[in-house]
Amino acid sequence: RMARVLSFLDPWQDPFGEGYQLTQSLMAFGRGGLWGEGIGNSIQKLGYLPEAHTDFVMAIVGEECGFIGLCVVILLEFILVFKALFLSFKILRQRSQFQGYVAFGLGMFFCLQTFINIGAATGGLPPKGLTLPLISYGGSSLVMCSWAIGILLRIDFEWRHRKLGDLRYD
Repeated sequence: RMARVLSFLDPWQDPFGEGYQLTQSLMAFGRGGLWGEGIGNSIQKLGYLPEAHTDFVMAIVGEECGFIGLCVVILLEFILVFKALFLSFKILRQRSQFQGYVAFGLGMFFCLQTFINIGAATGGLPPKGLTLPLISYGGSSLVMCSWAIGILLRIDFEWRHRKLGDLRYD
């Protein structure tokens, strides 16, 4: 078990054993280059990279869309986190503690899950099995991320109506 956890430190020491998944992920990033191979033209997703549709989806995005595509995906995830945290600070200034802390927690949920997934795919962190929010395949993850965005939208809706002085939700 310890060898599997520590294999991210030097995956090239055992590229066909414990470091196989990470070496394939790094090769996918390298193959993508700046502009990528094109949507649907990834070789790694054809069975070379295990769990390419969940844990290592960023490697496939990097191979198909290149560095530019990776930057776009990271920017979109950053915008989601920024909007959630901005909403939480905006609400906390109005002394609505519960809604502000819920929005902050959901923003950090998206931030940490994105950070850990990208870190694992690039070899900066050991693989954990976390999906990339709203992108990776996984029914439970997609349901929970949709649920979290729904809660953020409801908090924003109530804050806007309270700000306008209209408490009716018709």
